[in-house]
Amino acid sequence: MLNTYANHTDSPRLVDPASLAFQSLLDKFAPTDATVLIVGETGTGKEVVARYLHHHSARRHGPFLAVNCGALTESLAEAELFGHEKGAFTGATQAHPGWFESAQGGTLLLDEIGELSPPLQVKLLRVLQEREINRVGSRKAIKVDVRVIAATHVDLAQAIRERRFREDLFYRLNIAVVPLPPLRQRRDDIPLLAQHFLTLYARRLGRPARRLSPDALEALHEYSWPGNIRELENTLHNAVLLSRDETLTPAQLRLAGYSEHRFISSSDSTLDSFLRQQLSSEPHQLFDRVVASLINNALELTDQNQTQAAALLGISRHTLRTQLAHQGMIKGRRKTTSGATVTPASVDGQERELRIGYQKFGNLGVLKARQSLEQCFSQQGVSVLWSEYPAGPQLLHALQNNEIDFGTTGEVPPIFAQVGGNAVTYIAWEPPAPNSVGLVVPYDSDIQTLADLRGKRISINKGSNVHWLLLQLLEEAGIALDEVKVVYAPPKYPLTASDYLAVDAWMMWDPLLSAAESNAELRVLANGEGRVRNHQFYLSRRDYVLQHDDVVQQLVESLQQTGLFIDSHREEAAGLLAEELGLELASVERALSRRSHRTRAMAFEVIKEQQIIADRFYALGLINKPVRVRDAVWQFSTSLTLTA
Repeated sequence: MLNTYANHTDSPRLVDPASLAFQSLLDKFAPTDATVLIVGETGTGKEVVARYLHHHSARRHGPFLAVNCGALTESLAEAELFGHEKGAFTGATQAHPGWFESAQGGTLLLDEIGELSPPLQVKLLRVLQEREINRVGSRKAIKVDVRVIAATHVDLAQAIRERRFREDLFYRLNIAVVPLPPLRQRRDDIPLLAQHFLTLYARRLGRPARRLSPDALEALHEYSWPGNIRELENTLHNAVLLSRDETLTPAQLRLAGYSEHRFISSSDSTLDSFLRQQLSSEPHQLFDRVVASLINNALELTDQNQTQAAALLGISRHTLRTQLAHQGMIKGRRKTTSGATVTPASVDGQERELRIGYQKFGNLGVLKARQSLEQCFSQQGVSVLWSEYPAGPQLLHALQNNEIDFGTTGEVPPIFAQVGGNAVTYIAWEPPAPNSVGLVVPYDSDIQTLADLRGKRISINKGSNVHWLLLQLLEEAGIALDEVKVVYAPPKYPLTASDYLAVDAWMMWDPLLSAAESNAELRVLANGEGRVRNHQFYLSRRDYVLQHDDVVQQLVESLQQTGLFIDSHREEAAGLLAEELGLELASVERALSRRSHRTRAMAFEVIKEQQIIADRFYALGLINKPVRVRDAVWQFSTSLTLTA
């Protein structure tokens, strides 16, 4: 969006005076090593600006890494940022560098710095002052040569007054400040950005070129863009994906509040007038009513996804759930006298909850899109809540913390969960799909065989299915694990220019793998065929199944029916998922075709294969104690009507 990379000649040059003003600041700051603080609303392009600073600096050939401070779990945040030694805490079976060491010689973006906990703010201040870090479990200082860029949408001055942010850290960060104006304050950029996104997504989705009608362009110009550039991008991505017409009309943009070629007024003055009217006429519990209305509308717009609703409201998911509990919209977690957690679904025979963690691909994704589960349970007093997760390890973390009751992952995450004391329970499984996982490299990479991986940087989501595949590939090539540089990062696609600089290869799984196969800039070096089985497991918490095995059994039977639907109506199923995933229909359909979706009861052979994986991870020191898989397999009180 800022002509960020020299080889991205199709990136638009912004022309609005407000954009030119902060562009001038960037050009002054980029060549220096000064710490930069980027301040702006959500969606204004803070990470893009950080990448611009990196790629126009002397560090351009080093890595650019971005970490969302708000997404770091309290217990592991220090280890994530600064690394840890072997044995530093339960589950630390080997030493790992943190984000600072991984960014050595390059740039590290600390996004949402305002969400960092006070104890970590103290440690970060020392790192910025001394340019050295201490790994968790070690007293040895490690020098780091990293340029730090921080970004936030929070008013840090207000956070200081509220004692949520350290004043000394603020002054350390407040050296070179880049204030990003919201999109509504730089409307001259909208036509250029719109054309850029139309061209980008038409090419990426394999669609003919699209253009905006004069009315559509006027609608874009008049809209207030509360979500800023990210909302503009998503709006045009959606329009390209859904429209079959070459010329896009205002109706096809689906802008909130647009009706009969004009916008319903939503200005601040209108909101103020409404609130004054309410305070004068109906002040009773107005605050609670306004908060409840905000939350209900955010949940409705995000299809009841609490994480997305919290992001839309500009608050943390924890804050959202606190408000939900306060409003009586969810039941808080309770402790029994013995200390055991009581789930919301188990309160005195009242309406029960089934909280499902899902990824957008697969049976659960289709089941959610069809909304058939809600219909199934509506007559039984069971409410269904959905929460989306990027991958299995993150989903199982939520399961362990009683944020969800049921979910699906691959083979490896439940093994790590068992080691960590997670009372995970295997419920059912789906047949293997070895072609659905693979190792991807740039098309022009010098990595031509597995043997060429020695000394290379490989990106992987720790504890995921592809973790097991990587071990198999390295063993096949005769490469020890310490002979490659493993970079732990969540799954990501499409890849950006800085991703190509940060690592040399990526471990991927469907549907991202299928999409990468269609990308002329990437190639699949190896997949799981003949190397791994790549099963899919359905999991729950043992305490939930103990109380609600009837709910879980009916859910599994619904999954079996969904699997039959996917296998017999693959194109329709792919259509349900493609829009959510933002991927081409052909890529999603190919990904669905690579596995059977017939949900099955747990069987001896699959338990045995899972045990082999667990034993191998223990032998390599990747888990710190042996695991008995069969101890975590659930036996229903009545037999499942599924084939094994």
